Amino acid sequence: MNSVRPSLGEPTVTPLPEKSAGAAAVHPFAGVFTRLAPHLSELDTFLHAQLAAFEPEIRSMADYCIDTSGKRIRPALVFLSGWRASGEIRPDLVRLAAVVELVHLATLVHDDIMDQADVRRSRRTAAREFGPNAAVLLGDALFAHALHLATQFPTTEVCAAVSESTRRVCAGEIVQTLRRGSMNITRADYQRIVDLKTAELFRVSCFLGTRLGGYADAYVAAASRFGRHLGIAYQIYDDLVDFFGDEARIGKTLGTDLASGKLTLPLLVLLERLSPAEAANLRAEVSGERPPDAPLRLRQMRESGVFDAVAEAVYAEVVVARGALAPWAAEPPTGLLLNLCDLLEAQVASLQRPG
Repeated sequence: MNSVRPSLGEPTVTPLPEKSAGAAAVHPFAGVFTRLAPHLSELDTFLHAQLAAFEPEIRSMADYCIDTSGKRIRPALVFLSGWRASGEIRPDLVRLAAVVELVHLATLVHDDIMDQADVRRSRRTAAREFGPNAAVLLGDALFAHALHLATQFPTTEVCAAVSESTRRVCAGEIVQTLRRGSMNITRADYQRIVDLKTAELFRVSCFLGTRLGGYADAYVAAASRFGRHLGIAYQIYDDLVDFFGDEARIGKTLGTDLASGKLTLPLLVLLERLSPAEAANLRAEVSGERPPDAPLRLRQMRESGVFDAVAEAVYAEVVVARGALAPWAAEPPTGLLLNLCDLLEAQVASLQRPG
């Protein structure tokens, strides 16, 4: 491993607490988040400290969004990709994790407005709590503060990378929004939208994490590819959850894709497997010409094997993600990052299966 690049600054570090004797018994992917618990705690402390920077009139609204019930996958990618053998908590990675989490939270606020979702993380969405007009501006405020934090690194590289990624995420959301209700979407179009709206923030988390960790350029590139394909896999999984998940367990409004005319991979696969007459009916539901019949579509998905086909698409992206890091097994972040692949596969397996 190379030393930390001078342009990024040498961080001060806080040692991790000693592991308990029972830590080795933890399941591998659960162990990743056990190991990250002090880092994520520092992140939550840092995020809540940022509330003082928001105007008093919107401080409680920002606090509503910065909760601790989310999965924090993107911050986890930052911490793991910048991991050193000692596992210390590094302030620069905490700040970077806050930047990507704030960008992500802003996109969630905006997504919930467009999807007319009522529940996010087991409570009312910001749009339902404050109204859609205020929620739009609240999302903008979160975006703006993320970029403000990015300017506080001793190099412009972080701000440039985060700004570009934020633009690409927004572009993906714009393309998806403009194509709501449209049947003129191919699998390649779907992949492009996913690459922009979800995979990009996974990619930049790994890119900047490894850069701040001082790793060689070749490993930075490999970790970036890993993050991109894990992000694609994660979004396909999320689209599968919208039909096969349990709303009470997942903690957010499900069934919004069909209702909002969003043609995701489960619907694309179902269209390929329906009779011409049924496919025409589904197209009419997606385009808004007739009310959506979610129970019927879920039954048809189960009967035609849609779950397994989409799950295979998730697994295929995971294979590519693992392959990106295969030559780098000796680097400290590699094994920890690969455990996130195990976590995603376990999440897919936990969904309700057809039949």
